[in-house]
Amino acid sequence: MVIVVSDELEAKVRQIARTMWITPFAKPARSELLFLLVGTAMAGVGLAFVAVTMAAGAVLAITFIGLAVIGVSLRGARRLGGIHRGLARRILGEDIVEPAPFSPRPGFFGWIQSALRDRTGWRAMAYVLIKAPLAVVAIFFAFSVWWDALACLVFPFTSAFQPPVFGVMPWVFEPGYFSVGFPGGVFHGFFIFVTGVILVFIAPWAVRAIVSFDRFLMHSLLGPDAIEARVRSLEQARTQTVDESAATLRRIERNLHDGTQAQLVALAMRLGMAKEKLADGDTLDLEKVRELVDEAHRGAKEAIVELRDLARGIHPPALDIGLEGALSTLAARNTVPTDLTINLNFRPTQAIEAIAYFCVAELLANVAQHAHASRASVSCAQHGQWLRLVVRDDGVGGGEVSRLGSSSSGLNGLTDRVHAVDGQLSLASPQGGPTVVTVDLPLHA
Repeated sequence: MVIVVSDELEAKVRQIARTMWITPFAKPARSELLFLLVGTAMAGVGLAFVAVTMAAGAVLAITFIGLAVIGVSLRGARRLGGIHRGLARRILGEDIVEPAPFSPRPGFFGWIQSALRDRTGWRAMAYVLIKAPLAVVAIFFAFSVWWDALACLVFPFTSAFQPPVFGVMPWVFEPGYFSVGFPGGVFHGFFIFVTGVILVFIAPWAVRAIVSFDRFLMHSLLGPDAIEARVRSLEQARTQTVDESAATLRRIERNLHDGTQAQLVALAMRLGMAKEKLADGDTLDLEKVRELVDEAHRGAKEAIVELRDLARGIHPPALDIGLEGALSTLAARNTVPTDLTINLNFRPTQAIEAIAYFCVAELLANVAQHAHASRASVSCAQHGQWLRLVVRDDGVGGGEVSRLGSSSSGLNGLTDRVHAVDGQLSLASPQGGPTVVTVDLPLHA
């Protein structure tokens, strides 16, 4: 009987074995153990502070002093949350978004009211209260494995004493396994030493499980809540939209001043010169007048073209007939053969149509310039109250939002424009392709 193992399975097994071998000696294992120990100490301090201050506040709650003590407890819990975020940042390298700072109302009673309504303070207090039993679990189920591993490793050198094991390991092994009098003779110390070696490779994963759950709690309770994150996202999107609008207005003003206005000034000058020639009846030069009129006519047509281009940048004329016709025009004009699929039940608002049009235009331009693709496709479909655009090409791939374009014209600019209406843009572009860009927009904004 021959068992054939594929190269892919063999590579995975080797990778798992290598990970298991180096994990106990890698820096993350030491950092997570240090965070567990320091966090456990901070959990004890935090629980004591919250228990004392909340108990005192509850006893004195019939007076404003009790409410003030509860407010102090919440402010202290908020500060403890900041300390835990700092520990996670310095020891684990975990960047937890800072919540909005505490902004009290004026006056003593205003401060009490603001403190009692501080959602961040209550969530930080919840973290402190959950952290206390988590610290007990961490010591009993995670730190104890490291401790028992060390105790078993040094047992052959101190065989006269029973290894000081505690926690979950005495439950795993049969009673008396770690006792000096355990039957086994000369192999007793060897078995305990081998047990210590095994525990060395298990201990980092036990600590990592506890720390991973702690990470989840910190992101959930010590970072901004859903409402605050939503407000921040909207404020950022509004700022980006305002900046983009200001930049667009400056661009239009510059183009009008440097282009169209100069064309109209030249047109007026040529018409003025032709008028003077016509007014001089004695030396009338019809050829010269005809030349001036021709130049004025040419300048007028150039000014009209520039004004049309500027107007198209503000609102594409193709959208006057709807998003379907506008996208069909873009697909037909693209230098890369493009397939178009549209399935719309309702027409989006004008703002959403404009964003969808500019997104498809920019993405197809990227396909033509950077993808080296032989074919592309555009899909526009309605899903409930959302509009989904999918632009796909069979090019070389390797695209990134942070690397393609600038903040005003590339994928970064599209991302800002999409986020401004609470939409989402995602990019999947592995090396070798294909590249798929998905844009989700609300139908109404």
